[in-house]
Amino acid sequence: MITTKPRLACVDPPRLLAGLDEVYRLDRVGHLTVHGTMPALRADELVALAENIDLRGRGGAGFPFAKKVQAVVESAGRREGRCAVVVNGSEGEPSCLKDTALLLHTPHLVIDGAVLAAEALGAEEVAIAVHRQDVEESVAAAIAERGPSGVPVSVNVTDDRFVAGEGGAVINGISGAPAIPNGRKIRTSDSGLSGLPTLLSNTETFAQLAVAARMGALPYRSVGLPTEPGTTLLTVGGKYVMETPTGVPLTYVLELCGLTAGQAVLVGGYHGKWLDPRSINAATISRESMKKYGARLGAGAVLPIPEDTCPLGETARIARWLAAETAGQCGPCFIGLPALADAIGQVERGGGQAAIDNVRAYVNSVKKRGACSHPDGTAGFVTTALDAFPEEFEAHALGAGCGRPTMGVLPLPEDALPLALPPAPLNPAARDERRPRGPMEKLLVDWSLCQGHGLCADILPPEVLTLGIDGYPSSASMEVPRQLRAQAVRAVRRCPALALRIEE
Repeated sequence: MITTKPRLACVDPPRLLAGLDEVYRLDRVGHLTVHGTMPALRADELVALAENIDLRGRGGAGFPFAKKVQAVVESAGRREGRCAVVVNGSEGEPSCLKDTALLLHTPHLVIDGAVLAAEALGAEEVAIAVHRQDVEESVAAAIAERGPSGVPVSVNVTDDRFVAGEGGAVINGISGAPAIPNGRKIRTSDSGLSGLPTLLSNTETFAQLAVAARMGALPYRSVGLPTEPGTTLLTVGGKYVMETPTGVPLTYVLELCGLTAGQAVLVGGYHGKWLDPRSINAATISRESMKKYGARLGAGAVLPIPEDTCPLGETARIARWLAAETAGQCGPCFIGLPALADAIGQVERGGGQAAIDNVRAYVNSVKKRGACSHPDGTAGFVTTALDAFPEEFEAHALGAGCGRPTMGVLPLPEDALPLALPPAPLNPAARDERRPRGPMEKLLVDWSLCQGHGLCADILPPEVLTLGIDGYPSSASMEVPRQLRAQAVRAVRRCPALALRIEE
């Protein structure tokens, strides 16, 4: 789920999310009004700018952007100057929504950065990879608004898979092949789109480049840490997209989103690491700070796990999903990961110490043996859960359990809420038009089935559902705002008595 608009926070004024306090989506005119025209840079100037602001890839690995550009320049020099630019917007992890937010709300900023790089390199085309239909529509509309001049820009829908965001998988998907990793390391700077040297980077990376090119290096560095200048986008709790300067305390980020650290916070997404409460209180939003705790920001996902959910159950859910996301190219992935997920299920069902030992054995069996990084990342996710929640794993393994239900707080694809763009560009005089027309959907209670478990009230906010003094819902019919539909769907699925349904 993502809120109707990204949450603007921490930056005054915001950079990547500038203008979204006024309109839902910046069309071409609105974009130029907020950001101004785009300068032109030579390849050497592009490299210098990226070095001066220490621009890193924002898709997970954090590789220096300047080195990517330089590698493409050198490879293209051996290929008569031919090259391409690819924007990786195929956000396949349900806990990450920042690229989706950029491409839905400020697509021109992303395209600006990609076209700037393409013109500096003399690239033949810019290709943008996405997997959501609403994102494709937004980007296609932005391309049409810009007209046919300049470097050709296209938007390409690739498979909605976790592994589809890997560099080789993105190139394969754009080319019409299955969007899966190649199974062997091929540098896109040597051979990417159509076999050409290709500058491939994440959506946010190109948006940051567009901001920095307009501002210049020194003004860009005026925000954030001296060693890690600028801002970054985070997806917090699976639903808030916010922009923050580097160096801000992690606890402050959670507070701004109305969240607490709970039992622990998963940083970096489903291939990331759980931070314990002590680490959470000390950590800041920076590469160096996260490194101290063996973590990294990765694609910017920040996921607190509340006190009222079972961490082992949450781990089992995500492990099963990650196992199903295998590309099927190697045994450690398509055999080892399902076996690992099954072993966690055995712990959940009270399999004793032997079940925990099996989990650790399967973790060791898949590490450093995969055709891509998916087995390693999944094994790391399970390992960090074992380290963060040892008492819960032991309690379940020995049969007592932790006494908490699994609430499904870690997002999975079925929890996602598609966002439809408004039918026409908006202006400040028409702000009321942003509200969806027509009747809201309603959450209905079947009193003949309801047993007063109260789980629905733990999932839905009080403005939708409250419990009476008897512990039952205070109303049989409740309107569900569009931005809360995913939570309502989750409440329906979590009702043990099957007493809830959604109707128009």
